[in-house]
Amino acid sequence: MKKLILLIFLLKIGLASAQNFKFAFITDTHIGSPNGVAEEDLMRTVADINSLGGLDFAIITGDITEMGTNEEIKKAKELLDELEIPYYVTPGNHDTGWSESGGVSFIQTFGYDKFVFEHKGFKFIGTASGPYVRMSDGHIPRDAVVWLDSVLAATPADQPIINANHYPLDNSLDNWFEMTDRLKTRNTQFSICGHGHTNKAYNFEGIPGTMGRSNLRAKDDVGGFTIVEITGDKALFSERTPGIKTAAPWREIALGKRDYTASAGYERPDFSINDQYPQVKVRWSYHSDANVISTPLVKNGSVFFGNSLGKFESLDASTGKSQWDFQTKGGIFSSPVAYQDLVIFGSGDGSIYAVNSENGSLKWKLVTNAAVLGSPVLDGDKLYIGSSDGVFRALDASSGRVSWEFSGIQGPVVSQPLVSNGVVVFGAWDTKLYGLDQETGKLKWSWDNGSANRMFSPAMCIPVTADGIVYIVAPDRYITALAIDSGEELWRSNEVTVRESIGISADGKLVYGKTMNDEIVAFNAGSTKSPIAWRMNVGFGYEHVPSMLIEKNGSVYFGTKNSTVYSINPTTQQINWAHKIDNSMANTVNVLADKSLVVATMDGKVEWLDF
Repeated sequence: MKKLILLIFLLKIGLASAQNFKFAFITDTHIGSPNGVAEEDLMRTVADINSLGGLDFAIITGDITEMGTNEEIKKAKELLDELEIPYYVTPGNHDTGWSESGGVSFIQTFGYDKFVFEHKGFKFIGTASGPYVRMSDGHIPRDAVVWLDSVLAATPADQPIINANHYPLDNSLDNWFEMTDRLKTRNTQFSICGHGHTNKAYNFEGIPGTMGRSNLRAKDDVGGFTIVEITGDKALFSERTPGIKTAAPWREIALGKRDYTASAGYERPDFSINDQYPQVKVRWSYHSDANVISTPLVKNGSVFFGNSLGKFESLDASTGKSQWDFQTKGGIFSSPVAYQDLVIFGSGDGSIYAVNSENGSLKWKLVTNAAVLGSPVLDGDKLYIGSSDGVFRALDASSGRVSWEFSGIQGPVVSQPLVSNGVVVFGAWDTKLYGLDQETGKLKWSWDNGSANRMFSPAMCIPVTADGIVYIVAPDRYITALAIDSGEELWRSNEVTVRESIGISADGKLVYGKTMNDEIVAFNAGSTKSPIAWRMNVGFGYEHVPSMLIEKNGSVYFGTKNSTVYSINPTTQQINWAHKIDNSMANTVNVLADKSLVVATMDGKVEWLDF
C-alpha cells in the first residue's frame, strides 16, 4: 500500500514537473514609431531572450507596428526572426486600423493573423484585433470568432487554455462578450493582452487577465517585456529589463480546473432603444462570415457588398438570401458602384474588379501595385479611385482602361473621392487633401492641416460640396472649408469636436457634423465662418467612427460606433427613430427612396430596415 501511495505521489510530481515552463510575453513594439527607438528596443529584447535561455517560446500581442505599413511589418518580421525560439504574433489596432493593405500584408508576411498551438498540455489561442481601416472601438474580427468556434469545438473540456489578444477582454472591445462567453465554456486559465502599455491585473468576467508593459522604453533608458513562468499550480509574471535584471513576480495567478457556470450578471449590449421606435422593421438580416466595412449597393433588386476575407456577395433585396459570391484574394473595404450591368469595387489583393451584377462573372480586372482600399465614384462613364500604391486613377468604366494616373501620393487612399466643378478631391494617409483636374489628372492643388502626424490626415472623411466650396472634417477635430478650384483655405473651426463624419443638406445651405459626444451640429455653409446654425443632443454618447451623415427626404441618417442607426429631423432637431443592429461600428448607410435603408456593420451584419 505504501509503495502504491509513493508511486501515485511520484506520478503527481512528474506531472507537475512536466508542466513547468517559461515563455516571453512581448507587446506593443510599435516598429516605425516617430521617435525611432522602437527598433532598438526590440533588437535589445530579442538579443536578451536569446542570451537568457530557458524560455520555450515568445508571444507578441499586437501593435507590432505604428501604422501597419508594409515596410514596418517587414522590418518587424526581420527583427523577430532573430529569435532563437519559436514566436507567435497577433495584430493590434495599430497594425490594422491604418493598414495600407487592409491586413493582407500582415498575413502574407507572418503567415497568419491568429494562432493555436499546444505546449506541455496547454492550448494557446491567439486572436486578431481591429478595427480594420476605420477608426472604431476594438473588435475581434468576425472571421476570428467563427474560427474560434472551430478551435474550441476540437478542444477537450478539461484542457487548460491560455488566451492571447491585443485588447483586454472588456468593453474596449465592442464584442468582448463573444470572446468571454466562448472562453468560459472551456478550462481557460487566463488571458494576456497589451494595448495599455503597462503592467495591470484584470478579471474578465471571472477569467484572470494580465496586461503587459510595452516593449518601448517610454521614459526609461531601455524597454522591457514580461517573463511568464508556468508551474504545476500557478503562473508568475515578472518584468524583465533586457540585459539588466528580472524583477520579482508582480502578478500570480492560481492554475487549476475552472468552472464558469455561475458566471452571470455581467454587462451586455442594451437593445432596448429598439422598443422605443417600433415603426422600424427589419425586413431581413444577413450575417456574413467576415467583417463588412463599406456601404452596400442596391441595384435591380439585389444588394452588393464585400467582406474582409475578400468575398464579394450578392443578396436578394426582398429576402436577404444569398444569390452568388465572387472571391478575391484580399479583404474588400471598397464600397461598390454600379455601371450599366456591372458592379465595380477594389480589393486588398491589389486589383479593381468589374463583375456582372446578375451572376458575378468577371467582366474586367485592373491590377495595380498595391491594395485597393478606396471606394470608386462614377461620373458619366468615368470611374475615379485611389489605391495604396501612391496612384490615383481615372478609368473607363466599361473596359477598365486607364484614362489617366496621378502618382506621388505618400500614403494609402481609403475613402471615396468627390467629383465636382471639374475637380476630383480626395484625401490620403500622408497628411494631404488633393484636388486634381478631372480631365487630365494633373494636380491643381494640395492642402494639409499643418500637422506632420499622419494620424491627423484628412483621409477617411468623404468630402462634401456646395457652391464651389469643399468641406471636410478630420481627426484633428476641425471642420475646414476650401475653395474647390484653388484649394484656398476659407475657414476652419474647432468650436465643436467633429472628427471624420460629415454631411450636407439637400439645398447646400447646411453642413452637418457628428461630434465626439452626443451631438449633431449644423454649420452654415459659405465662404466665411459664421455661427453654428444649430446643435442637437442626440444622446449617442462618446463617438469617433467615420459614418457619414446622409440627408434624404427631409431627414438625416447616420450610424454610430455601437451600430445604432439614427434618423433625425434637421428642421425641428428631433429624433425620428433609432435602431440598434449589433454592437460594432455601423458603416455609412444607403438610404433608399421608399422609406428604407440598407446598412452594414463591422461585425458583418447587413440589414434592410423599413421605417
